[in-house]
Amino acid sequence: MTNPSDPPLATPLAKTPLDAWHRDHGGKMVPFAGYEMPIQYAPSDSAGNSRLGGIVAEHQTCRTRAALFDVSHMGRLRFEGEGAAAFLDHVLTRRVTDLPIGGVRYSMICNAEGGVLDDVLVSNLETPSQKQFYLLVVNASNRQRIMRWLEPHLADFPMVTMSDRTELTAMIAVQGPMAIDVCKRLFHFDPSRLKNYQARITDQFRKPVIVSRTGYTGEDGLELIVRAEEANRVWENVLLVGRDAGFTAAGLGARDTLRMEAAMPLYGHELDESIDPFSAGLGFAVNLEGRSFIGDEALRQIKQDGPARVRIGLLPEGKRPAREGCLVLDPDGNQIGQVTSGGPSPTLGVPIVMAMVDARHAKNAQFQIDIRGRAAEARSTKLPFYQRNIS
Repeated sequence: MTNPSDPPLATPLAKTPLDAWHRDHGGKMVPFAGYEMPIQYAPSDSAGNSRLGGIVAEHQTCRTRAALFDVSHMGRLRFEGEGAAAFLDHVLTRRVTDLPIGGVRYSMICNAEGGVLDDVLVSNLETPSQKQFYLLVVNASNRQRIMRWLEPHLADFPMVTMSDRTELTAMIAVQGPMAIDVCKRLFHFDPSRLKNYQARITDQFRKPVIVSRTGYTGEDGLELIVRAEEANRVWENVLLVGRDAGFTAAGLGARDTLRMEAAMPLYGHELDESIDPFSAGLGFAVNLEGRSFIGDEALRQIKQDGPARVRIGLLPEGKRPAREGCLVLDPDGNQIGQVTSGGPSPTLGVPIVMAMVDARHAKNAQFQIDIRGRAAEARSTKLPFYQRNIS
């Protein structure tokens, strides 16, 4: 019998369907959002070819060729039944009722005060047998909380069912300038026919796969959702067709540096319940006209008045990276904000910073950042820090 005074037992970390592959191929596993995930790989690829290895090399491979990321830890919630579109339209900041089959939209779930509970992707999908459903991809750390938050709202939509597909499936991101062209060989359709933020259900060796032209790196690419038991086969097939092009597996470390360069927000950093979409610079993902949804009244007021804080980009002088939590100061040394994400940029070769600052100071040209007790000069810059060339 457990002694009531004993500390609670730690919840075991979950594993993705690709866990064994990561370990067999030099993945350095770390805890992340309740999972064991690879942060980077040892310096050899899946074929045993030597390479530099590490976060910077994986980052550069994604920017110049393509990299594979296991993103199976992301939550995948399926909604179906009469009224599914209306339900999602009620809880998301982005309009869903006009989302066509094959469409994908970036959106947010907000509380009544307009604070962000999570940022999500919503897709309208149809199976080959013409069964329609919506898929909501949520952040791993928020999955259980979002499900608990959505459940009482489903009571007003009795024909709508929500099912958690996370553990039944795997999700693989193939990201980089060569991703689309090389992956043409994997499917019975040309994925380049998909526009950005479009998806379709197809097959890979007669097994179903959801293919979407989405990602979290600032590069072109695909995200694939497959049955859990098919994850290793599909992962290795992508590496096989991309071997001559230099494809490689990449971990969470490179995924983070890539998304920072692209100025993509990370929940718990640039987004949380104290931050509204307009403060985060994500007003494009809020459709207020002609709609009523949870948090809309608060968001209308924030849009009218202007947010109190805003997200900005900064380039600190020197080589010292500023990390999350560092204070942002005005030129006179007064605290006006805080770093939300920061670190070295492998592409630009300099430190980069995203910060939330008082809106009245957002247009300042010069700032200071307190980095471990020493003030570093920093200048403002437009976001994103990096944007791929689109020919």
